[in-house]
Amino acid sequence: MTTASGKFNSRYEGQRGDYVSMPMGGLGAGMLCLSGTGGLEHVTWRHKPALDGFKSLFAALSVRQPTASAKVLEGPVPGWKIFGHKRGGNGGIANNHGLPHHRHASFTNRFPFGQVELDDPAMPLASSVTGWSPFVPGDADGSSLPVAGLEYTFTNPGSEAAEAVFSFHVRNPVAYQHESNVTGEPAPSEVRRIEKGFIISQPARPGQPHEEGHAAVMVLDEADAAIDAHWFRGGWFDAMTMVWNAIESGSVLSRPAPNDGGQPSPGGSIYLPFSLEPGASKTVRVLLAWYVPYSNVHVGEPAPSCGCDGECAPDPASFYRPWYASRFASIDAVAAHWYRDYAELRRKSALFADAFFAADLPAEVLEAVSCNLSILKSPTVLRQFDGRLWGWEGCGESSGCCAGSCTHVWNYAQAICHLFPSLERSLRETEFLVSQDEQGHQNFRSWLPIRECAHKSLAACDGQLGGIIKACRDWRISGDNDWLSRLWPAIRQSMVYCIETWDPRHLGHITEPHHNTYDIEFWGPDGMCMSFYLAALQAAALMGEALSDDTALFRELLAKGVDYCDRELFNGDYYNQKIDWSESGASPIAFSEGSSVIASTYSPEARALLEKEGPKYQYGNGCLSDGILGEFLGWAAGLPAVLPEERLKSHLLAVHRYNLRSDLSDHPNPQRPGFAIGEEGGLLLCSWPHGDALSLPFVYSNEVWTGIEYQVAAHLIGLGGVEQGLEIVRACRQRYDGTRRNPYNEYECGHWYARAMSSYALMQALTGLRYDAVEKVLHLAPRLTGDFQSFLSTESGFGMAGVRDGKPFCEALHGTIEVARFEMAQ
Repeated sequence: MTTASGKFNSRYEGQRGDYVSMPMGGLGAGMLCLSGTGGLEHVTWRHKPALDGFKSLFAALSVRQPTASAKVLEGPVPGWKIFGHKRGGNGGIANNHGLPHHRHASFTNRFPFGQVELDDPAMPLASSVTGWSPFVPGDADGSSLPVAGLEYTFTNPGSEAAEAVFSFHVRNPVAYQHESNVTGEPAPSEVRRIEKGFIISQPARPGQPHEEGHAAVMVLDEADAAIDAHWFRGGWFDAMTMVWNAIESGSVLSRPAPNDGGQPSPGGSIYLPFSLEPGASKTVRVLLAWYVPYSNVHVGEPAPSCGCDGECAPDPASFYRPWYASRFASIDAVAAHWYRDYAELRRKSALFADAFFAADLPAEVLEAVSCNLSILKSPTVLRQFDGRLWGWEGCGESSGCCAGSCTHVWNYAQAICHLFPSLERSLRETEFLVSQDEQGHQNFRSWLPIRECAHKSLAACDGQLGGIIKACRDWRISGDNDWLSRLWPAIRQSMVYCIETWDPRHLGHITEPHHNTYDIEFWGPDGMCMSFYLAALQAAALMGEALSDDTALFRELLAKGVDYCDRELFNGDYYNQKIDWSESGASPIAFSEGSSVIASTYSPEARALLEKEGPKYQYGNGCLSDGILGEFLGWAAGLPAVLPEERLKSHLLAVHRYNLRSDLSDHPNPQRPGFAIGEEGGLLLCSWPHGDALSLPFVYSNEVWTGIEYQVAAHLIGLGGVEQGLEIVRACRQRYDGTRRNPYNEYECGHWYARAMSSYALMQALTGLRYDAVEKVLHLAPRLTGDFQSFLSTESGFGMAGVRDGKPFCEALHGTIEVARFEMAQ
């Protein structure tokens, strides 16, 4: 396994650039991706993923002098885009892949900026493209705009002046496919010129508001730009052929939309002629904006009143509407705002990027954290009309995957709470104030639009307990005592429900079957869920005591639980599971057959296995990578460790020793091997180093999940195992090096999987930086030696913090960070 980190956070070129695809857009506002070659793909503006096809948005350069040449402003088309995709067997689809491309491209990650350098010996001008979208920590609204920017820079390295034409071309990117249209063609669109560019609109049929969609294309501060709103109308490949004819000839077309009663224009273009003296450069800024104010996305009961299962939207209130539709009345309003605020939003986004990448952290850590921040730009995240956040677990090719801001998956994510704390608190508000009933039962999946939901399924033990820990974390991050007071009755009731459901005899350990993130129930106390139970008891006690509430029961159970874990669950090496239902009031067979979640059915052979080994899908004496996950969540929240620190570190070192594989070629995985396979390395979810593996352990046990790799690595680094933690990070990021997988898309149950945002905790692990807004204290516990600086984001501002000349420091770059005192661990 490679131990050097030199190739991380470096340029992606050649085969390493084949799968690079960086999301651009707003938080919950839809996206399009900048590819490693400079192209635009995965246009997802209709609130559902659209990853199984190609849209036509591209830029081109035609040089007239000193040498005539014309090419698309993209590098070579990767082989996987030629064959192996939808409709690939028919020779490709209507896009720009067959047009002349530059010979070479290299991509550099500076999230939220992606920079592509293009090179071709036939082109007299050197070209580059920078794609970005607003990302300003603390500014949730500015970072949620449905916009993206593209900056094309041209330099004349020759000795003669150059004459050229830049152009940008768009075929309707908001087309809606009508089922009633048997040809599969989109409904007629409308193209209209505006002062700065053009707008393409997709009208909605009567009673179908979700079909409406708009996209704006503009150039910033270019007086000579010509707008062509009249593409050639015809069949076959006529429109694209005529567009290329104009590009190749160096034409500058300025035409209004057709007004002859015939078909509308299928697309629009912007042409910009310019001259460059030797050594001079020019940057053209293309601004994209979109506006799709309605959707047919709906999760939960009751079903939409039309009975069509979401294929139409007779009642818009029954369906998701994006936040930006509450702020802007039209695409014109979005476009005007984007045009006016472009420079300031870019300045603030660059301020974040410059600060983040100036951190004195290992390259693999900067790469892991920054690339996974792109999850916030992906269709995994939605932000509804009133501003509250909601998320899938990940994304399929054409729909979200696993709905409802699933609490046990989103437990791992540590980015939003620091970068956009108000949005993270909205998740807690949904959990405790909407998805929880009077008894304290909490649905671990919330409905969309967010509303009260039926309580028919099991509670998720790790998800519900994790929410209590995160509520404590979010209170300390925000410093908002009123927010805590408002949520406290529901938090307390949730804790009481957890106790009465899983520890009804108040023994201090879990005795009842408990559902968890592996989509099964564990039977008997286990290190993973016991660590959640104990950390939640501590968090609840701390919050209650801050509000002068009685928390004696929580403290009593906490003490009993710590004693139990040390006596019964620590095997001298790591924490394990005691498979036991003798203390439970339920039987595995009856419980499983009556389960309203994913059931563990018991055939006759499964019943025989039950008698021999116990219930299916346990881990017993296995070394579980998530075996002290609740302690990780408590550590990330700034809570003191509940279990002895030396045993916690022992567990994590055992996970590193037993579960990290440098080569998986001989590892049998009958489950989902695509996450890590063959000669790749990775951290297994579980292993049985003592040779006592179960016949049917929990259903994902042989897999590798990046979100778990990062939580183990961060926790291990935080407890002093720096090199071991970094080795796990490197194994993960080597799999996402661009040759097989997209560096910006760590997937699990779908693309851009939310669990991978556990990577943000790596920064806290290495620096120990944690700001407590309640007491205005900046904590440091560096695992770095000597002076260092790192990015720090708080509720009130972001900047740099660390150690300078042997003393802690903090400097705000945006907003303010009030530090009453520093507390630095030795």
